[in-house]
Amino acid sequence: MKLTRITSLAAGTMTLALVVSACSGSATTAPAASAAAASAQASSAGGAASAYVPPTDAGAAKGKTIAIISKGEQHQFWQAVKKGALDEAAKLGVTATYQGPATESEVDKQLTMLQTALSNNPAAVCFAALDSKAAGALLAQAQASKIPVVGFDSGVDSTIPVTTVATDNTAAAAVAADHMASLIGNAGTVGVIVHDQTSQTGITRRDGFLAQMAAKYPNIKVLPPQYGAGDAVKSADIAKAMMTANPDLKGFFGANEGSIKGVLNALKETGNEGKIVAIGYDSGQQQIDAITSGVEAGAITQNPIGIGSKCVDAAVDAINGKALPQKIDTGFSWFDKTNINNPEIQAVLYK
Repeated sequence: MKLTRITSLAAGTMTLALVVSACSGSATTAPAASAAAASAQASSAGGAASAYVPPTDAGAAKGKTIAIISKGEQHQFWQAVKKGALDEAAKLGVTATYQGPATESEVDKQLTMLQTALSNNPAAVCFAALDSKAAGALLAQAQASKIPVVGFDSGVDSTIPVTTVATDNTAAAAVAADHMASLIGNAGTVGVIVHDQTSQTGITRRDGFLAQMAAKYPNIKVLPPQYGAGDAVKSADIAKAMMTANPDLKGFFGANEGSIKGVLNALKETGNEGKIVAIGYDSGQQQIDAITSGVEAGAITQNPIGIGSKCVDAAVDAINGKALPQKIDTGFSWFDKTNINNPEIQAVLYK
C-alpha cells in the first residue's frame, strides 16, 4: 500500500457525540484475518509535518543549557524523543538535560522536576505536560525570569509557551477511527483505552477518535473511554474487564504505547487474538511484532525523534529571539502489515 499524505483533516472541528453503552448480548466479532481484507480498502493517510525551518547553528545559544522535562521515561517512545533531542543539541553546540518521571501518572513529581530545572536558570525549557493545567504558576515563573518555554508532545492551557512541537493528535486519531470502522464493517461495539484525561495528548486522541466515530459511523457503538495511566498492566486489566462486560466487542483503540500493549496482552491472555481488532498508537517492538504477525491491525506512528529534535531547534530559535509559529506539526502516518517496511515508515518507527 502506498502511503498517501494529506495536510489537513477536519476531525478536530466536529461536535463530540459519544454513544455510551451498557452490556449487550453476544454478536459475531470481526476476525483479524477477514478484517485485513477490509483494511486494504481503507485509505492509508498521514499528516504532513509543518514547513518550520530549523536553525543551522546555535548562534547566541551556543554553549547554553536547555532543560527538557518529558512526561516519562518508561516507554521506548520517550527514549526516542530523548535521542532526537540530545543528538540535535550536540549537533548545534548547546547543552540539553533530559528527565521525566518514572510513570505518566506522577504529575507532582514532574512539577518538582520543572521547578528544579527553573531554579538552575536554563536558557530555555522544553516541557511536555502530564497535566495541561497544573503547571501554570511555574510557567509564569519562567516567563518572569525571561526563560522561553517550548511545549512538546503535550501542550498546556497557557499562552506562555513560545510554540508547541507536536503531532496533530486530533487528526491522527480520526484516521485511526476510519481504519477501525473499515476493519469492523462499519458496525459494532468498540472500546477505547487512553493513557489519561489530563494531558493534551490524552484529551485530543480520545476526542479525535470519538468525534470521527460519532460524525461518520452511526452504527458503531463506542464504549465510555477508560484510562490506564499509560501502564500496560493496568490497561490489560481494563481491557479484560471491558471484554467480559461486552461480549459483542469488535475492536479496541489504544491511544498510546502503554495502552495498546495492555490491549495486546489482554487479547493474548483471553484467547481473543485474531478475534477482536486492535489499533494502536506509536510503535515499539511489541507493536511492530504484533502488526507484522497480524495480531494488531495497525497503528498511528508519530515522529518521536523529530519531536525531540524540533523542540531543541525551537528552543535555540527562542533563545536567539526568532519568532516562532504557534505550533510546529511533526506529522504522523498510519502503518500496518502492508506498509510497515516502507522506508518512510521505517524512518519514524522505534523499537
